[in-house]
Amino acid sequence: MSVIEPRGEEAAETAVTGHGDPAPSGRPAGVLGPGFLALSIGIVSVVLLIAFEATAVGTAMPVAARELDGVPLYAFAFSAYFTTSLFGMVLAGQWADRAGPLAPITLGIGAFAAGLLLSGTAATMWIFVLGRAVQGLGGGLVIVALYVVVSRAYPRRLQPSILAAFAACWVVPSVVGPLVSGTVTEHLGWRWVFVGIPVLVVLPLALALPQIRRRAAGPPAQGERSVPDRRRIRFAFAISLGAGLLQYAAQDLRWLSLPPALAGAALLVPAVRVLLPAGTWRAARGLPSVVLLRGVAAGSFIAAESFVPLMLVTQRGLSPTLAGLSLAVGGSTWALGSFLQSRPRMEAHRPRLMILGMVLVAAAIAAAPSVLIPSVPVWTVAVAWAFGCLGMGVVTSSTSVLLLQLSAPEEAGANSAGLQIADGLSNVLLLAAGGAAFAALGGGAVGGAHTVTGAATGSHPAAFAAVFLPMAAVAAAGVWVAARVRGPSA
Repeated sequence: MSVIEPRGEEAAETAVTGHGDPAPSGRPAGVLGPGFLALSIGIVSVVLLIAFEATAVGTAMPVAARELDGVPLYAFAFSAYFTTSLFGMVLAGQWADRAGPLAPITLGIGAFAAGLLLSGTAATMWIFVLGRAVQGLGGGLVIVALYVVVSRAYPRRLQPSILAAFAACWVVPSVVGPLVSGTVTEHLGWRWVFVGIPVLVVLPLALALPQIRRRAAGPPAQGERSVPDRRRIRFAFAISLGAGLLQYAAQDLRWLSLPPALAGAALLVPAVRVLLPAGTWRAARGLPSVVLLRGVAAGSFIAAESFVPLMLVTQRGLSPTLAGLSLAVGGSTWALGSFLQSRPRMEAHRPRLMILGMVLVAAAIAAAPSVLIPSVPVWTVAVAWAFGCLGMGVVTSSTSVLLLQLSAPEEAGANSAGLQIADGLSNVLLLAAGGAAFAALGGGAVGGAHTVTGAATGSHPAAFAAVFLPMAAVAAAGVWVAARVRGPSA
């Protein structure tokens, strides 16, 4: 792929802009400069769609699970997305390295929309979960292909800025998404949240695809051509299937679940060894620790966040709208964290920023279940989550920047897939563990413990504490991993 090494600003701009289109003369262009404006708006629109879906669907999920009698499968509705996205990520990495990112992005957006429609029309919880799985396949294709677009189309000095713009896309959806979703859920029904979002697919398709075709499509430059690795595709299928089996076993804690659990582990272990950089699980310095840190941060935070709306609705009697809005400010602080790490003067301090970010993440997760105590104000969650999202903005964007810096041009797709696999796999495994603990301590019983207004008539605080406190411990381990993202000589 045509990733430009730092060779002076003028040479870099000329080389990357539009597959050889010369950059405008004068001062170097930014991501919104004449050479990059249309492409930046296009790919940011794609991320905006994904962000709006995540914030809106998360708000409607507790109501959907109750109406479909599927609260015991609540965690599965989230992890099904991540399970199939694992396969989509590896497929997109191979596909984009060989033929360019245009096709996987197009197919991914289509699958993403189809999955939303399937979940929105589901009559049972398992059909709902299937729709989430289809949606996850599309999301996996899109996210890795977008990284390849960034690596091909932008010089290294602009990559932190465009990745920060990706994070900024979560600001408006984090505020508007829960409000819109909660209002629609309460007045029209949760199904309209799912079937309405695919309309937004038109905007990313219209803006992004023509620019990607012009700026980043096609096979890589001669001498950098990637050979398709069918072995990696097989292992991608194995890791997706293995993660699904483990999640299924975690949701059905009986002796009969032991065989699928063992089969899932047998599929996962060799696949992970192939698909992630060597040394990832022992936190070897450099790229392996970058990949592991992404998994630790994303898995612990997302697994905990998935249960926040359900906890607020069932334990403190909030409406779905208010429960979703309690996390809204986090979108702004996430974007702020990503913006801070993108400043050139922060580059020398990146490792220390990432350590601080993981401290904030661990503290936020540990503080969230304090609202299970009736005397603790509900807004405590909003404050804690704002600080946690600030840390996540620093850590996730920094891992993306470091990954591209540490990857050879022809390895950008495969390494980006590895980063996203660590992200998605940790989400699946930690959601499985959290969901199993939640169900084992009676969490599934909250589905029938509501009045018409949504107030809880039963209490299962231990079930929620069993999710949040272990995730806080995992995030705390990420502080040590963050200290190892630079090599010994860095």
